[in-house]
Amino acid sequence: MEDKINAIIARVERELPKAVQASDVAAISASATGPNGDLTALMKLIPTLDKSERPAAGKLINAAKRKIEPMILAAYAEIENRKMAAALGEKPDISLPNIDAQRGTLHPLTLTIRKICGIFKKAGFTVAEAGDLETEWFCFDALNTPADHPARDAQDTLFMPRETKVANISKHGDELYLLRSHTSSVQIRAMLKEGAPIRIVAPGRAFRRDTVDATHSANFHQIECLYIDKNVRLTDLKAVLDYLFKSLFGNSAKTRLRPSFFPFTEPSFEVDFMTENLGKLSNKWIEIMGCGMVDPNVLKNVGLDPEIWSGYAFGLGVERVAMLVHSIDDIRHFYANDVRFLKQFQNR
Repeated sequence: MEDKINAIIARVERELPKAVQASDVAAISASATGPNGDLTALMKLIPTLDKSERPAAGKLINAAKRKIEPMILAAYAEIENRKMAAALGEKPDISLPNIDAQRGTLHPLTLTIRKICGIFKKAGFTVAEAGDLETEWFCFDALNTPADHPARDAQDTLFMPRETKVANISKHGDELYLLRSHTSSVQIRAMLKEGAPIRIVAPGRAFRRDTVDATHSANFHQIECLYIDKNVRLTDLKAVLDYLFKSLFGNSAKTRLRPSFFPFTEPSFEVDFMTENLGKLSNKWIEIMGCGMVDPNVLKNVGLDPEIWSGYAFGLGVERVAMLVHSIDDIRHFYANDVRFLKQFQNR
């Protein structure tokens, strides 16, 4: 009995790999375990055996069925896989580039920063950077901002707890850490490191406790510009502003300065510009940024003699420029990660 069972199992193992269609597997299954199969025929012989041999014979036949059934299922699966592979065709070479993959693009704010930095590089400026985390002295005191200035209020600026410790951000004294509210702090670190003359642009992220709406964001980007040398005049500032806005908006762009106040510049100005091809804003004066001649106290704070050195500085909002260049009406689009919005800058 045992030899006959083993022979049936061996036959099934031998014939299944040769099966080409599901009907072939079904025929093999029927010949082994079906109603008229070999194992069924052996099962019918059990009553003819000695009573002591019957339990063992039944166990052997059942064990054989349990062994054959998974083999049958595996054979069906193999045939199905072969059919599917044939339908799919030749296996692709996954090392080849995917010609159907969508091409990505740089973020519009990155494109705007690179464009502005490229404009200033042509004028001899270099790019300077520092961390988003800053200290109170570099962000305010060194920039001639008094202790009672509204920008230093906790309602406007994101201060870190007093116990905060940061190994890679140097302090001037025992001041607090904060998320910088402007990139003007970069000019302080650059002047302390390089001295004068110096000509830099400092792009980066800034943070303020603003309520987010169509024109405000608690997180935004600025580009700070600083030029320190001997005999730098207000006319040099006006000239570089004209150069910047003509490069951004075309030769029709004009700029004008309106007197204002900033702690770190004296005299200080608000900058308006006008240009064509801005839709409803065409040929209208638009307030765009603040600027001025570097305050003598700022020069003293970094060890420069204001009797020898002078310079100008201004800060430009990147989102503001990008919104004007691309006619974007809501600053929140820059941070929504909406692919429909970002795809529009694929070829810019």
